[in-house]
Amino acid sequence: MAAAVSYLRRVLMHHQRHSLSKIIYQAPLHPCSLCSQMSSRHFATAVKPAQKKKKDPKAKSSDEIKEEIEKIKSSVYMEGDPEDDVYLKRLYPRQMYEVEKAIHLLKKFQILDFTYPKQGVYLDLTLDVTLGKKKKSEPFASVVSFPYPFVSEINKVAVFTENASEIKIAEENGAAFAGGADLVQKILDDEIQPDFYVAVPEIMQELNPLRKKLKRRFPKLNRNSIGRDIPKMLELFKTGQEIKVDEEKENFLNAKIATLDMPDNQIVANMKALINEVCKHKALSLGPFVVRAFLRSSTSEGLLLKIDPLLPKVETKEAD
Repeated sequence: MAAAVSYLRRVLMHHQRHSLSKIIYQAPLHPCSLCSQMSSRHFATAVKPAQKKKKDPKAKSSDEIKEEIEKIKSSVYMEGDPEDDVYLKRLYPRQMYEVEKAIHLLKKFQILDFTYPKQGVYLDLTLDVTLGKKKKSEPFASVVSFPYPFVSEINKVAVFTENASEIKIAEENGAAFAGGADLVQKILDDEIQPDFYVAVPEIMQELNPLRKKLKRRFPKLNRNSIGRDIPKMLELFKTGQEIKVDEEKENFLNAKIATLDMPDNQIVANMKALINEVCKHKALSLGPFVVRAFLRSSTSEGLLLKIDPLLPKVETKEAD
């Protein structure tokens, strides 16, 4: 019996050595050859033609903007405060405030919350940019001069002119830079970086190299940055504030209009100045440009305003 077991063990060991030698002999010389064989493709797919770039999904069509505006106009709002001190907000429509009441509440919030008393006051505007069937106005940028400035720093304004007497007038009225072709090259080389640019009509041809660099700040007639009255242009742009429509939300604009410590009448005057400037970019005959306005401070919620009293009215001539 022991001899049989010993014989069986020798047979198994011999079979095992034979199997191992066979595996080693058949093993590939290059370890990566197995990977390369597995990764080889025996099929191919046709290359799809390059697709055209899709429009930005965030950009709204004129129909979507029109639907949003109609929804805003049809919304129901509360004229007064709720009767109860505690109520479910979702069961009540949003409250609208007179401008004076909204300013009073913002100042009250500041006192109750112990926040910075000179924080900024902002106006958020929703615009009706539709101009008719599937048409809408283009996003715009403008400069507004507030009757009560609240920024201590004066903007650096460059004046383009080749006339020596006009250069002297510009410098006397507070221009940071004044000149002609030499000024153009300094801007291209980033030697100077003004905040705004104004020009006389005669030099506009020489400013073409700056179009791409300055973009929206390139002097234009509709932005009041081209003219012959240099002191008047400097007065606007030295203390003016740039406003522009949001690039993603094409019907939304927000701007700082005051600081919370300013008197109420000054805040109201600055608010009207902003709304009047915005409304210049759409004909009054096409309907109100501003359809919703929120007033807020840096640390408070937005308060919905009764906007109709602030909008410019269409002048109607009385019949003889």
